[in-house]
Amino acid sequence: MDTLLNRSRAAVWHPCTQMRQLETAPPLAVARGEGIWLIDPDGRRYLDAISSWWVNLFGHCNPRINAAIVDQLGKIEHVMLAGATHEPVVALSERLAHLTGLGHAFYGADGASATEIALKMSAHYWRNAGQTEKTGFVSLQNGYHGETVGALSVTDIPLFKSTYAPLLRPTAQVPTPDARRAAPGESAEAWALRCADALEAHLAEHAATTAAFILEPLVQGAAGMAMYAPVYLKRAREVCDRYRVHLIADEIAVGFGRTGTMFACEQAGVRPDFVCLSKGLTGGYLPLSAVLTTDAVYAAFYGDETARGFLHSHSYTGNPLACRAALAVLDIFEQDDVIAANRDKGEIFTDIMQPVFTHSAVRHPRRLGMIWAFDVPAATPGFADRFHRAALAAGAFVRPVGQTVYAMPPYVTTEEDMRHLVRALTVGLAPGVIAS
Repeated sequence: MDTLLNRSRAAVWHPCTQMRQLETAPPLAVARGEGIWLIDPDGRRYLDAISSWWVNLFGHCNPRINAAIVDQLGKIEHVMLAGATHEPVVALSERLAHLTGLGHAFYGADGASATEIALKMSAHYWRNAGQTEKTGFVSLQNGYHGETVGALSVTDIPLFKSTYAPLLRPTAQVPTPDARRAAPGESAEAWALRCADALEAHLAEHAATTAAFILEPLVQGAAGMAMYAPVYLKRAREVCDRYRVHLIADEIAVGFGRTGTMFACEQAGVRPDFVCLSKGLTGGYLPLSAVLTTDAVYAAFYGDETARGFLHSHSYTGNPLACRAALAVLDIFEQDDVIAANRDKGEIFTDIMQPVFTHSAVRHPRRLGMIWAFDVPAATPGFADRFHRAALAAGAFVRPVGQTVYAMPPYVTTEEDMRHLVRALTVGLAPGVIAS
């Protein structure tokens, strides 16, 4: 295993990592996966508490998804989607349209790509509609939408954004409805409505130059699992309609059941103009993202002029293997009634989490669907890494966001697994981990 770690440090540039830190805190060497478990070359097992960056829904090496991919391998592994089509991409597009109420899926490879596609589609729509001045974008404070140049422009996490500021186009941010920011005694709903008023005030002044408002529905992941009331989405939809601004729902992290409904927007009863999907779309198997939009947006690109069309592309758009994995994921949702099963499981898991939620060092314990999070305000610098190492020693793979610890395990997690996770989280709350 040491040889593998040395080779990795020498040859791989790991994402979201200061590589020098790997000299003293090496990455976890993973030889194989089994359900919710990551297994190292020595056979030690670690509960994948964050679903391998929020992508894995039904466990590693899931036999049903494996079988779908193997079957597709015997048919066609890839064909370009410009000038050709294939059954998996058509079938997946039809099913996503049924689930979202939107249509004409456009495919990318990852979440940031989906954000880029939605932003470009929105601005291009207004151009085709003769309103060329509508090129601006609005997003939430502390929002995260990816790290490509366009996606980073609407992201509001300084750690990721500040270095590249000279490369980015200016965008506007409006107050986040993060319930933790409510005034003492103020409800999450009341705070969300105050934030919605700020959005309306901004659009009242800038709607003529604004193409779209993009947000993560109900949970801002990189902001520390910041959760907010669904009423904000409802008001945002009303405000965007009033001022003729597109609403882009970035459901990349929160879609496919994470918040307790298939898509987070369902909890507010709203339909966005664009929805961005990725992460759980293929159950963590293969890179794939999709953007779906309204018939009105699609119609604005339809015509005889090539330049009027949406000329975004990449070589692996709509890859058949990835689409077959996604279709297998949707089959599991349907055949196993996953959303209903998770409602019961979520309540049970929340009860199991009580020793952590009631810990003296914990503040703002919260849960939405199959996401659990809490803050540790007393944590000193380096807490996230110390917690990660402590939990790893206890058999769980956890990566806090600053002072926020969260669990977003695969849906195949059992009660016994959750108790194991709680024991590992408790180890991470030891005084020597919180403050060094």
